[in-house]
Amino acid sequence: MAKIKTKFVCQECGYETPKWLGKCPSCGEWNTFVEEKEYKESDTKNQRGISKGKIEKISDITSTKKDRITTGNREMDRVLGGGIIKSSLILVGGDPGIGKSTLLLQVANNASKQNLKVLYVSGEESGEQIKIRADRLGVSSGELYVLSETNIDFIKEFVEKENPDLLILDSIQTMYCPEISSAPGSVSQVREVTSIVLRMTKTREMATFIVGHVTKSGSIAGPRVLEHMVDTVLYFEGERHFSYRILRAVKNRFGSTNEIGIFEMRERGLIEVDNPSEVFLKGRPVNMYGTVVTAAMEGTRPVLIEIQALVTYAPGGFAKRITTGIDNNRAAMLLAVLEKKAGLALQNSDTFINVTGGLQLKEPAADLAILCALASSFKEVPVDYNTILIGEVGLTGEIRGVNSIEKRLIEAQKMGFIKAVIAESNEKISKEVKNIDIMPVNNVRQVIDLLL
Repeated sequence: MAKIKTKFVCQECGYETPKWLGKCPSCGEWNTFVEEKEYKESDTKNQRGISKGKIEKISDITSTKKDRITTGNREMDRVLGGGIIKSSLILVGGDPGIGKSTLLLQVANNASKQNLKVLYVSGEESGEQIKIRADRLGVSSGELYVLSETNIDFIKEFVEKENPDLLILDSIQTMYCPEISSAPGSVSQVREVTSIVLRMTKTREMATFIVGHVTKSGSIAGPRVLEHMVDTVLYFEGERHFSYRILRAVKNRFGSTNEIGIFEMRERGLIEVDNPSEVFLKGRPVNMYGTVVTAAMEGTRPVLIEIQALVTYAPGGFAKRITTGIDNNRAAMLLAVLEKKAGLALQNSDTFINVTGGLQLKEPAADLAILCALASSFKEVPVDYNTILIGEVGLTGEIRGVNSIEKRLIEAQKMGFIKAVIAESNEKISKEVKNIDIMPVNNVRQVIDLLL
């Protein structure tokens, strides 16, 4: 009898090795290697392609604009690029208990109300448990079908029999293929099950959502190839102790990856937030130093965000640099600019920077606000409550212009701001915005003298 070949696979990143290792050389995690049977291409079934292909000149291929299925939720439609594309495979990831199942059950209910046949497959809950959640969310539709199953072969049979328009698998880590001997959730199982689901989706006019668990580092569990196989990857973010959730696309073949959707978790499910700026500015302190407001662009939508900073004496001479919501290297650069160009001695001070609301700010348009929040806390002088700051800061202390300044200022005006500090290069464009006092600046010292 021939000896069965095995390999050891890291369950965090999918790295393969012929022998067991304590620490993965790829992702650095400990005790993540599991022994799995090594399969040849002929050992697994369903290895044929999606369809028999043929070579065509690109000029001879006719492209048609595919109709999108609306989710019944403007925020989710925005993130998906206008709705769900038929024959698309969408991966939704997020922390446990964040609301992934709730969101997809609401999507399933809205789709079924459009005379679309929806099949909700759960490998984690029974039909009775799904019904309890459905009653709480007010879900009641005749075209929404529920199946509790983990065997992908049985799920495939039901899909071929029922021929749904929308398929939801919750979650991919609980599904297994009988041809693979490893446990459900292993790298081999996730890869094989996803490939079967991909072929089912692409060979029929059916859209598919799959739910993916996340690891301790926040990335979706399973092999990295999982994210490459799907058409769209959505991350559902937020703190379970707070009511607000953020849906973000990190990959989207049919739309932008810059858009975000903002939801509020209530007793009746997830409710879309129409005015995110109002949400993120709620509870903002009046006439307190160390707090400044800026306008960030999330895709095509401007969002006003409060940035808080605290500068305090560091005992022992070992200063801390702690940031939440912004890049730590960016904060260190702005601190260096403040010391060199504005003459503020911050080297012996602990600095803490926080972006309220749980957002991650990556665009440089928030530089000016971060810098002024730090200076305001250091000098213990508050920035005017009705002033917004927008601009990028360079290493020489210059203030650079940013894109979409008109949209940002209009949003600030709607929220009641009457003054705006911006770069001189944006002054001409900003003149088109009425009823807001524009204060153009070109360097850091000018900003400090103007506001503090």
